[in-house]
Amino acid sequence: MHQVNIHQAKTNLSKLIKRVQDGEEVIIAKDNKPIVKLVLLESQKPVRQLGTAIGKIIISEDFDKPLEEFEEYM
Repeated sequence: MHQVNIHQAKTNLSKLIKRVQDGEEVIIAKDNKPIVKLVLLESQKPVRQLGTAIGKIIISEDFDKPLEEFEEYM
């Protein structure tokens, strides 16, 4: 959770919106008392990150080798 005062929020609104888009919770306070929470609208799609499955998918060397059970069909 990230908390900023109203003046900081006005000055850095674009940066705060980016933080919310990245999944962080941002609270805007007045006199150090929380009054508003910035949230991402549900209708927006989450930002996709490419390359998150690197190393998780393993394909064996004989992946495309014909299966013995189907030899009679070849």
